[in-house]
Amino acid sequence: MCETCGCSVPDQNHPTPADTHTVEVLRGLMDANDHAAGHNREHFNRTGTLVINLMSSPGSGKTQLLEHTARLVKDRINIAVIEGDLETENDAERLRKQGVRAHQIATGSACHLDAHLVHRALHDFPLEVDGQITDILFIENVGNLVCPAAFDLGQHVNVVLLSTTEGDDKPAKYPVMFRAADLVVISKSDLLPYMDDFKVERAEQALRGLGVETPVLRTAAGRQEDIASWIEWLDGQLTKHRQQQQVA
Repeated sequence: MCETCGCSVPDQNHPTPADTHTVEVLRGLMDANDHAAGHNREHFNRTGTLVINLMSSPGSGKTQLLEHTARLVKDRINIAVIEGDLETENDAERLRKQGVRAHQIATGSACHLDAHLVHRALHDFPLEVDGQITDILFIENVGNLVCPAAFDLGQHVNVVLLSTTEGDDKPAKYPVMFRAADLVVISKSDLLPYMDDFKVERAEQALRGLGVETPVLRTAAGRQEDIASWIEWLDGQLTKHRQQQQVA
């Protein structure tokens, strides 16, 4: 379990005297993370880059969605990706094959990215290359529906993927993650006709049960590609971000 996010603490609601110090240390770490996230956000805003934190459980289709996104927008939107995984550069290599600038962060035993890791990555992975600014930076977080939601990376938007192969009760089971979402993407929707235990309506109902009005859209990035609604949403977010930067 991760030693930096608190998931290794046995019971934070009822800490023993020995655990009290651990909880205080974790609070200090979170404060330091938030400070670093603020620094990251200032940097992103200076370059005018829209930063999207992409979160989900493992295997939900984050990388595949980004592969198809890159192919469709490459002529008009300059995107880059910071990849987070415990080990390997597999996902970054997949994106590089699509012509996407991608930087891999190997977290080792950590079950999430944090603002410090992103900050260090930016030293080796600039947002401006040969005079060309990155329009959208995707941060593909470590596959995990718990810890990533707790860490501000300096992003502007949180997107959570919910795959049809996971079950439609995930918003109810992992409320912190889904409350943090600015958009929920039902991925692998081309499998819906074959998934008796997943109903989009039930997933939306579980999401509304959290007291949020987060928008939900469907994508299929497999053999039956359909990500038009996702691309439309990205265009809208980028336009909104640019308008906000002009006002600021």
